Amino acid sequence: MKAKDRDQSLSDSRELDGSYDPLTGNAPSGQSKKTIKQRFLKLLPCCRPTAAPSIAESNIEDDFELSTVCHRPEGLDKLQEQTKFTKKELQVLYRGFKNECPSGVVNEETFKHIYSQFFPQGDSSTYAHFLFEAFDTNKNGNVSFEDFVAGLSIILRGSINDRLNWAFNLYDLNKDGCITKEEMMDIMKSIYDMMGKYTYPCMQDDAPRDHVENFFQKMDRNKDGVVTIEEFIESCQKDENIMQSMQLFDNVI
Repeated sequence: MKAKDRDQSLSDSRELDGSYDPLTGNAPSGQSKKTIKQRFLKLLPCCRPTAAPSIAESNIEDDFELSTVCHRPEGLDKLQEQTKFTKKELQVLYRGFKNECPSGVVNEETFKHIYSQFFPQGDSSTYAHFLFEAFDTNKNGNVSFEDFVAGLSIILRGSINDRLNWAFNLYDLNKDGCITKEEMMDIMKSIYDMMGKYTYPCMQDDAPRDHVENFFQKMDRNKDGVVTIEEFIESCQKDENIMQSMQLFDNVI
């Protein structure tokens, strides 16, 4: 029974990264099982073989692969049902995710490191922390491939309401159902820190506070000092610039 579960787990993972044909149960033509295994093991710094493994080592490699990859994602069909991505798009996303995170999950420190590479001119650590919290829906300190594509599906392919709800959840740091000025200030400051001091035009030190004041002037309809989800969605839908920015993501992948 354990061997059967192991085979199923391996096939789900290989189906995702394109190294498994779900119709025949075999690797696609031009790639042997051994080649696929070697390619996967080369992703791991601690296990780059100097020569092709012998047939006798095959079982050891299988066991090592299973013990190294501590999380295996859902099957391709299930992920396609749960998101708005095609099978091909999911395979492309999974290859990239597995390249950065061979263990199958990413913790916050690794997430911050990956994110920092996109913003070398500033400090993206605080904003990356907020973003990680939004992706980590299970609150277990790790983001799996399922978590990642679920969030990405909303951001890139979700309805306007879905995207706005996701953005509100990002800004609502303590998850109490409303955004305070302090929360918005933390978010804005993290964004300005991430962009760095050498942007053009140069940002003033009081720019984050001014941005927060403008945000609340637009969105805090009843002037009670907090922005609710209803106020947030209604205000965003009436803002032409925000609506246009939402549509920029439609064809990213």
